[in-house]
Amino acid sequence: MSEKRGEKNFSLKFTEAVSKIAGNRLLLTLRDSFVLVASLTLLAGFTVMISSVFLDPAGIIFGESGLNLGKLICGSTEAFQASALNGVLLKGQELCNAFTKGSMSINALLVVVIFAYTLSKHYFRKNKEHMNSVLYATAAFFICLPWSFVTEVNGTNVQIDGIVNSNFLGQQGIFAGLIISGIAVVLYNKLSEKNITIKMPSSVPPAVARSFESLVPGLLTLLVFIIATAVCNTFTHTSLPELFLSLLQKPAMAISKTAAFALVSQITWPLFQWFGIHPSSIWSPIFGMTWDIAGNENVLGTAHHLYTTMFMNYSTIAAGTFALAPVLAILIFSKAKASKKVTKIALAPAIFNISEPITFGLPIILNPIYLVPFVLVQPICFYIAVFFTKIGFIAPICNNVPWTVPPVLSGLLYSGSIQGALVQLINLVVAIVIYIPFVRIADKMELKKHEE
Repeated sequence: MSEKRGEKNFSLKFTEAVSKIAGNRLLLTLRDSFVLVASLTLLAGFTVMISSVFLDPAGIIFGESGLNLGKLICGSTEAFQASALNGVLLKGQELCNAFTKGSMSINALLVVVIFAYTLSKHYFRKNKEHMNSVLYATAAFFICLPWSFVTEVNGTNVQIDGIVNSNFLGQQGIFAGLIISGIAVVLYNKLSEKNITIKMPSSVPPAVARSFESLVPGLLTLLVFIIATAVCNTFTHTSLPELFLSLLQKPAMAISKTAAFALVSQITWPLFQWFGIHPSSIWSPIFGMTWDIAGNENVLGTAHHLYTTMFMNYSTIAAGTFALAPVLAILIFSKAKASKKVTKIALAPAIFNISEPITFGLPIILNPIYLVPFVLVQPICFYIAVFFTKIGFIAPICNNVPWTVPPVLSGLLYSGSIQGALVQLINLVVAIVIYIPFVRIADKMELKKHEE
């Protein structure tokens, strides 16, 4: 009895501690911001996946290393390369890749706008016009951006003046964008609360009055960033975003590339879930500033990172380890009628990697029998995929696919290869095998209950 009481106390204390972290307003603000921005980057990633998997003349559908439909349709590889079909495919790729220009290429700018608005709503609810926070945060971001930089043109370094370095509108500017927009929103709203404003007569329309009321706090806010930019340029000979990149983003990205970071994330993700705490509430803000950036660089083709949020989704969640594996293990190997009824209901959602019907319906959540497989399956399957990537069987994941695409099919789309689908199938089988002994233990305990 004392052991059970101790386990219950630990469970309650652990849940309470993690719930406090998950309920932190800043983490919630970061999470909500990245979730909103992710919808657009996911769309761009999906179109890049279509471009690289289905439209690439040298890819899995039309290329010699794949189904080779180009040669089959046109008679020879040379004829296909010179054909109108090849031109149509290249034009389709060009149109698909245009999505990245309106999303990933301006990801930092999108983060600035969304984060400023969300932060203002969460922390300054008395603010009558949250868009003013967005306005001054965006202006502050552009004040701080490097408007003079050196680039290579035809093998020669050329100094560019009066044009913003567009690299910092994308992945390189996310850290700086978060810090600058956060400070700008707090400064603007704190100054507004001091009533240092231009009061307009009641006859003036409310929208116009609010614009004038924002002038003085907005001016003081932007003045702070103008001075900070001048000081930074004078003493460090670099811009604030470049300074933040070297001091904050690069170290954070370096840590996120380590095996230790990956291991901690993959063990704690299912552990939080088992305690009934959605892991994304903890990890989404962290991944948003690390693995999401790495994944976007993979999609853009500027890098080939191993550890990314896409890779985690590919190797675990989209591989069915959370949902389909326990459902199939119970459906095939369990003899308990109650469990089988739950899995029959949970099967359809599980095919699309929706785990709630099985995790809450069986339940797996806070069920000591399923603690071990539920926590172990994710890191094991994650590192199986790491192994196959490191030996060159599959390439680093560069396609962003919705996590609700069924296992194996999503493996094909994520990787753009049959090998990727095969690795996902291996992970699904391994996950089912890990669950089998625990399903049988659960059956024995259920039988014992009925006998008693």
